[in-house]
Amino acid sequence: MTDGRSDSHRRSIRTPSIAPPRTVRDRFVAGGKRAAPPAAVLALLLVAWHAAVVVADVPTLIFPSPVDVATALAETYPVLLADAAVTGLTAAAGLIAGGAVGFGLAFAMTYSRTATRTLLPYVVALRIAPLIAVAPLLFLWFGRGIPARALLVATLTLFPMTIATLDGLRQTPPAYLDLADSVGASRAETFLLVRVPAAAPSVVAGAKIAATLAVVGSVVAEFVTYDAGLGYRVFETATYLRTAETYAALVVLSGLGIGFYLVPVGVERLLWDDPTP
Repeated sequence: MTDGRSDSHRRSIRTPSIAPPRTVRDRFVAGGKRAAPPAAVLALLLVAWHAAVVVADVPTLIFPSPVDVATALAETYPVLLADAAVTGLTAAAGLIAGGAVGFGLAFAMTYSRTATRTLLPYVVALRIAPLIAVAPLLFLWFGRGIPARALLVATLTLFPMTIATLDGLRQTPPAYLDLADSVGASRAETFLLVRVPAAAPSVVAGAKIAATLAVVGSVVAEFVTYDAGLGYRVFETATYLRTAETYAALVVLSGLGIGFYLVPVGVERLLWDDPTP
């Protein structure tokens, strides 16, 4: 005796099957699909740029063509890679330091209203202070080496990391906290096993902002110290009107900034693998 339901209806209420994990080829194809639109836009911009320079007959000294920039890049890439290593080291050190201090401050402010009232105004004030005004003071106190420049970067990345982490830790669903209390979890266990995983999306979002700011801070530091790095290279080549080399340095700097941004993006994909292309 049947219950009157058709086979098609029965199939419609079956438990959905779990999609199989994506293969390396699937990930490669998905990555290509994501990269295709920005690559197409870049190609159009380069064509338009070259056409504008040729039609207007603009001197290379003022506005080099993409061909001039590519030539300068090919001729100076050993120097630019060395400069990129200096800038990258400064940015990475400052980002790690700013992130560690920001996480610690967020932890303190999560569990203490007194800490919030005491520390938060200084975190905000540090972000409001113009970077170019703070830099000379830091270099006066700590010298002009990479540690001092990394400290400047840390002051720039501290704010987004602190605020993003604080918001994430405070927005832990109450049900999660109640469950931790019901099983007798200690405060440390609740923090590490409940609050931190719940705050991870906010922390990664803050890291994306801080990663790009770290590169910006490194460039500003190199402008002021006039010592080494891509910021120094941009300033030096522009001063002596080697415009094509300036553009080449900017290309490498843009690539470095994109690379720093892709690090938290990669972490995000590892933590929450998005199956969509």
